Amino acid sequence: MAFSTGGGSGPMADINVTPLVDVMLVLLIIFMITVPMLSHKIKIDLPQPAPPPLVPPPPPPDPIALSVRATGQLFWNDEPITEEALQAQLRVTAQKDPQPELDIRADKTAKYQWVATVMADAKNAGMTKIGFVASQAQ
Repeated sequence: MAFSTGGGSGPMADINVTPLVDVMLVLLIIFMITVPMLSHKIKIDLPQPAPPPLVPPPPPPDPIALSVRATGQLFWNDEPITEEALQAQLRVTAQKDPQPELDIRADKTAKYQWVATVMADAKNAGMTKIGFVASQAQ
């Protein structure tokens, strides 16, 4: 504690450092407790990256273009095909590994029912890669 020994009537110019020392001691104790906790190491087994394959994967097969015309006529890679032959061809194609992608291109005026039938045939045959191709504006 700070005591004044003079009998002066003026203001006291000494700073009371006791609260500052108390705060510094509390901070010192806190840091002494937390620093060892922060330096505690946890061992973690991280996965290591796999080496790149020695043999590159084979290129994917060419996609199959299936066109549905406005008249309901079907074309397999620009060759006319009936719906029964299409179903057989889809079953054979679905068994290939890797399976080629089936790209369906329908005319703007083709009925939705024809496209839905083609999609159902492809799904029933086991095709998993089915895409749609939009006509390019000219």
